[in-house]
Amino acid sequence: MEFTLDATSGKARAATITTAHSTIKTPVFMPVGTVGSVKSLDVHDVLDMLGAQIILANTYHIYLRPGDETVAKMGKLHGFTKYPKSFLTDSGGFQAFSLSDMSKPKEDGIEFRSHIDGSKHFFTPKKVIDIQLNLGSDIMMILDDLVALPATQERIKLSIERTTKWAEESIKYFRAKQAEGIGIDQNIFAIIQGGTDKAFRTKSATELCALDYDGFAIGGLSVGEANQDMYDTVEHTTQYMPEDKPRYLMGVGTPEDLIENIERGIDMFDCVMPTRNARNGTLFTSFGKLNIKGSKYKEDEAPIDPECECVTCKSYSRAYINHLFRSREITYFRLATIHNLHYYLNLMREVREAILQDRFAAFKKEFYAKRS
Repeated sequence: MEFTLDATSGKARAATITTAHSTIKTPVFMPVGTVGSVKSLDVHDVLDMLGAQIILANTYHIYLRPGDETVAKMGKLHGFTKYPKSFLTDSGGFQAFSLSDMSKPKEDGIEFRSHIDGSKHFFTPKKVIDIQLNLGSDIMMILDDLVALPATQERIKLSIERTTKWAEESIKYFRAKQAEGIGIDQNIFAIIQGGTDKAFRTKSATELCALDYDGFAIGGLSVGEANQDMYDTVEHTTQYMPEDKPRYLMGVGTPEDLIENIERGIDMFDCVMPTRNARNGTLFTSFGKLNIKGSKYKEDEAPIDPECECVTCKSYSRAYINHLFRSREITYFRLATIHNLHYYLNLMREVREAILQDRFAAFKKEFYAKRS
C-alpha cells in the first residue's frame, strides 16, 4: 500500500491510498457490504452508479456464513463477489461483542456464540488474521478488546492493555506470514482504544503507533457517548497518529460527524447509516434529512435533492419514491440506497476538492448554512 498526503487545509487532509486493487482518494466513505454485498445493490451499482473504490466487509459474518475457507476456494473476496476494487475487512470483534448471546473477552481472545445457530467459537489475534488472509482483503483490521461506554477505569485500562498485547502478537504473526509469501498484497491496521479518557487514548495511541502497522484506526466511539465527547476524543487522539499513514474512524456516522472529524484529521470512514436509513425511509440531502414516507410527498414532483446527480434524483420524483416505499416495493430499497450512498460519496469528493483548494473552513460553513 502506498499513502501520499496530497494537501491539508487546517488539520483536514486530502490523500491518495493505492492498494493492489484500486486508487482511493481521501477523505473516503466506505459503503458497508457486511457479507460481501452492499444491501439491495449489485456490483454494477456499486461500481457504475457510485464509483466506490473501496467497500467494507465483515469478518465475523463471512466467517460464520459461508465460511472463510469457502470464500478462499471461490477466489477470495474479489473473485467470489466480482467486486474488483479494494476491500477492508474489520476484525469481527465488535460483532462478537454486540451480537452474541454469550461473548466473553479473555486474555488470549474473545469467546462467543454464533447469532445464527448458537455454536461456540473463539477468536484469537492469529485466528482473525488467518480468516482475513483467506478473504484476501486489501486492508485487514486486527482483533481489539472493545468495551461499551460508560465503563469503569479498570475495564478501560484492561481493554487497552489487551489491545496492545494483541496488536504486538498480530503484527509479528502477519509479518511472518508475509515473509513466507502469504498476504503480500494485504495491509494491516491497528485499532486505538481508550473510551473518552484522554490519558488512556494517549497511552493506547502511543503504544500502537510505535508498531509496524500500515495504518491506524480509532475504535470504541459512536457507541453512545455525546457527539462532542467523540469529537474531543478524536481531536486529542489524532495528534499521536503518524502523518504519513491513513487514519480511520470506525463506525461513524452522520454527514455532520464526517465533516467534524475530517476537520480533526481523519481520512477514512464507514457506517451502516446511509444504507440502513435508506431502507427505513430516511434520505440524506444537501439540506438535511428527508423522511420520504410522509404523506406530504404523495404528489411532490421534485427530486429527492435538487442538487443531487444520482440516477434516482435525475430520473424520479419524490412522489414516485414515496409510492414505492409505501407499497414496500423492492425497487425502493435499491433507488433509496443508491441515493444515500451517492450523497455520502459525493460529499467526500466535494470535501476533498475544498481541501485541495485550502478552503475547507469555508466549505464547512456552507455545509451547515444549507442545513439551517
